Amino acid sequence: MTTRLPFFVYGTLRPGEHNHDLFLRGRTESEEPARMRGLVLYEGPGYPYAVEAADGVVTGEVVMAHPEAYDELLRALDRLEDYTPGDPRNLYERVDREVTRADGTVLRAWVYVAASAVAARLRAHGELIESGDWRSPRFI
Repeated sequence: MTTRLPFFVYGTLRPGEHNHDLFLRGRTESEEPARMRGLVLYEGPGYPYAVEAADGVVTGEVVMAHPEAYDELLRALDRLEDYTPGDPRNLYERVDREVTRADGTVLRAWVYVAASAVAARLRAHGELIESGDWRSPRFI
C-alpha cells in the first residue's frame, strides 16, 4: 500500500499547463505554490525533468488530492510519467521528498524525478533550466 502524500508538480501538471486539466481538474482539494530543494530542472522534449542535486531548488505547486480520487489519480500519474515500481526502464521514479509551501510550512510529497540512467544523460548533455522554474523564460 502506498502512503497517501500530496504531489509536487513542476511541469505540464501545473495549473494552466496542458496536463493539468487532463489529470488534476476535479480531483484536487487544493493546489498551492511551493518549492522543493535538492532538485534541478532540465529541459525535455516538451516537458521538464527534475534531477536530484544537492544545491538546486525547483518551483512548482503542491497538490492535495480529494481522498476519494487519490488512488485513481496516483495510477493515472504513474502512467503519465511512465513509472512502474521497480522497472529499470522507467523514465521517472516517484519518490517522497520535503516540499515547502509559500507560507513556509514543510511537508512530504510525491515527486517524479528522472530515473538514474535518464538523470546521467541529462547531467552530461541536457539543457539546464537555471531558474528552477519551467515557466520562466528558458531561452534568452
